[in-house]
Amino acid sequence: MNLDPNAPRLRVRPPAGWINDPNGPFRWRDRYHLFYQHNPGAPVHADIHWGHVSSPDLAHWEHHPIALTPTPGGPDEAGCWSGCVVDDEGVPTAVYTGVDRHHTGAGSICLARAVVPDDETLTDWKPLPVPVVAGPPAGLDVVMFRDPFVFTAGGRRRALVGAGHEDGTPSVLLYDCDDLTDWRFAGVLVDGNDPVAADVFGDEAVGWECPQMFAASGGEWVLVLSLWDGDPRVTGHLTGRLQPNGEDGLRFAARSGGRLDHGRDFYAPAVLREPGRSLMWGWSWEARDEHEVDRAGWAGVLSAPRVVDVHPDGTLRVAPAPELELLRAKAPFVTAPGGAVPLPQSYDLTVTAQGPTTVSLLRSASGAEVAVLLDPDQGTVTLDRTEWPRTGPDGAAPVVVRATGGQVRVLVDGSLLEVFVEDRATVTERVYRRPGDVAELVVTGAVAGVTGWELLPGPHG
Repeated sequence: MNLDPNAPRLRVRPPAGWINDPNGPFRWRDRYHLFYQHNPGAPVHADIHWGHVSSPDLAHWEHHPIALTPTPGGPDEAGCWSGCVVDDEGVPTAVYTGVDRHHTGAGSICLARAVVPDDETLTDWKPLPVPVVAGPPAGLDVVMFRDPFVFTAGGRRRALVGAGHEDGTPSVLLYDCDDLTDWRFAGVLVDGNDPVAADVFGDEAVGWECPQMFAASGGEWVLVLSLWDGDPRVTGHLTGRLQPNGEDGLRFAARSGGRLDHGRDFYAPAVLREPGRSLMWGWSWEARDEHEVDRAGWAGVLSAPRVVDVHPDGTLRVAPAPELELLRAKAPFVTAPGGAVPLPQSYDLTVTAQGPTTVSLLRSASGAEVAVLLDPDQGTVTLDRTEWPRTGPDGAAPVVVRATGGQVRVLVDGSLLEVFVEDRATVTERVYRRPGDVAELVVTGAVAGVTGWELLPGPHG
């Protein structure tokens, strides 16, 4: 067992070094593959490779050798940055951002093919020597250009690329890439001047990173955006429809939108579309001092997989992937409200409230608490972790989510805390246990039900 109480042991992260954006979630021969931005040499954002894990069930993950490595003198010599993986006529193909030594924010779009005749683990990849897109299209004053995402709409394969313009306008660019080696710029899909986007996001971003898109129930599409203002900020989504624009182009007509996650430690989500559902993973960065990260030797973790869709009113529907229940111990450690119950390093807790209810998860020597406050009468759920500082300009103030407030599901894995408020909102934060802190469950108030399982890394059904 990992002795570091803050080290997640069930979610995806490399044993050491740096991890950021999830990349290319992909289903191949009945196994899930997930890639991620990775510096194997140090817990800092530099020398970015693609790390690689796979799983038969979304719960238990196996580490594989590094999939993509920067090529000296090549278009990705300074880093293999974010992208996706697609099935190109039976050949898994990574579509990613290459950055060279001279890049200033604008990358190139590169391809790498999996060598697959007998390799079911997708451990051998061969980069193409020349990018399929050398840089941003001319005439648009694009200063940020990265993170390709390939999808199919209207019977054609297309791609999104995240962009930012010289005047500070963020956008998503559209390419036609029915032939994956022949890309044609097809216009701006949507930008920050869109009335819905402007209303939802304001001027929070000068670039939109990691655009992802999936078809939702009811015929609409969800566009996922990571807001960048020179540094990563928050994630958002727009719900709307794809409409024809010119001969082969498309435009995104948004009707609603909002925050994708209400916490402060979630960014750059990646989407896997499979029959009947869409899955999403996000990156949770470190929110502690740099010297603590250096001492630990690792930085970053990916979130639990989430099933995402939209409600009829256009708001996001989000829930933990049901496969996560495979991690639960044979029997729950708590099945009813009562006195203080010790909490394990990793757990899955559901609390249902009939009225104002406090769920205390961590207590300091001074008596301060990390707590989730449910108030169905006021229609709010609040995460209060005020006394547990985190780095970053937005501090550690309470996070309040508007909801009926009747039920929450809390997933904790070391320092990674994910709160699911019914199926309408999530709050992802990093909370680091300090010497003297006591991880104990205390539930008080108008409680209707409490059930919690320890989460274990091995098979234990």
